[in-house]
Amino acid sequence: MQENIIHIKKWPHPHQPTEQELRNLMHEENLDPYTWSNQPLDVYAAHIHDYHKVIYVVNGSITFGFPIEGEPTVLKVGDRLDLPAGVRHNAAVGAEGVFCLEARR
Repeated sequence: MQENIIHIKKWPHPHQPTEQELRNLMHEENLDPYTWSNQPLDVYAAHIHDYHKVIYVVNGSITFGFPIEGEPTVLKVGDRLDLPAGVRHNAAVGAEGVFCLEARR
């Protein structure tokens, strides 16, 4: 996987994953996940991070926008975002809120 490219992977299975299932996927990549959540309709203005993020949605949904690199995308349960360091992005939480696993690569 190239380190400077945004990767989005939609959950490929018919069942919704459990938090433990997503944790296991992260552990298989030697990632150490932590959790975060937001209330319904919370919004983050455009910003960057100085580290590569890997995010899985456990519950709810969140839309990530990429003002420079590309079109916004909605992440739902089981979906994954790999976001390289330095990529400007914004986010809008869905109507049900969101609960995610995140790790730094």
